[in-house]
Amino acid sequence: MNLRHQSRSWMLLVGLLLVLAAFSAPAQSTNNFSAQVGPLQLSLNNGNSNNGQPQDVDMGIKVLFGITLLTLAPSIILLMTCFTRIVIVLSFVRTALSLQGAPANQILIGLSLFMTFFIMEPVWSQIQRDAITPYEAKQITSKEALDNAAGHLRTFMLKQARPKDVELFAGLAKLQPTSPDQLPLKVVIPGFIISELRTAFQMGFLLFVPFILIDLVVATVLMSMGMMMMPPMTISMPLKILLFVLVDGWGLVVRSLIRSFGM
Repeated sequence: MNLRHQSRSWMLLVGLLLVLAAFSAPAQSTNNFSAQVGPLQLSLNNGNSNNGQPQDVDMGIKVLFGITLLTLAPSIILLMTCFTRIVIVLSFVRTALSLQGAPANQILIGLSLFMTFFIMEPVWSQIQRDAITPYEAKQITSKEALDNAAGHLRTFMLKQARPKDVELFAGLAKLQPTSPDQLPLKVVIPGFIISELRTAFQMGFLLFVPFILIDLVVATVLMSMGMMMMPPMTISMPLKILLFVLVDGWGLVVRSLIRSFGM
């Protein structure tokens, strides 16, 4: 999918919500409002419209909900996508190499974001097809668009989450036996997050094993040579970097992360 087209579609929806928020008025007022904004003449009729039909009193709630979603957008990207697993594993790689500031946090987060876009692209394509495009064409309502988008995200999260973690929150919420496609997001999201943390730490542990062996070998050699005053990190860190480069470590880590999501 064209990423530029996706951004334009989201910006159109966001702009519509902001315009409605800026010019919405209380339903009880009966005064007209007219304003000149550049070349545009804006005219609003508060309260009842000219044909006697009342305004949509729920519009203010919808606008508030839309602005709330915009505020929570970073959390949605961080916790409802594959970003959590990726950034944690990349942080483990840096720690295992005994590197403090290389790669920098900005590079790790940037790489995690682009990998997230790559992995989540099929899901966003489905959301674009079943939610955004029909909503722009006025074929479905905003509630139906949100339900369709939530359905695709729920399917992705349930595919990656362990059933045990989802059942934990379903039990705490005291839900009756429910099919997976009918589970509420308040149960699916925390179960998905816990599963992602568990998987990320498992992958991080496997990354640490070969580098710990290098540290042990270097420490043993230095001790046997009587060089107890020399820190083992001085010798082991270049060796770990050399090994990581020779085996194409970044390629292996990225390939393993992408395949862990079933791609």
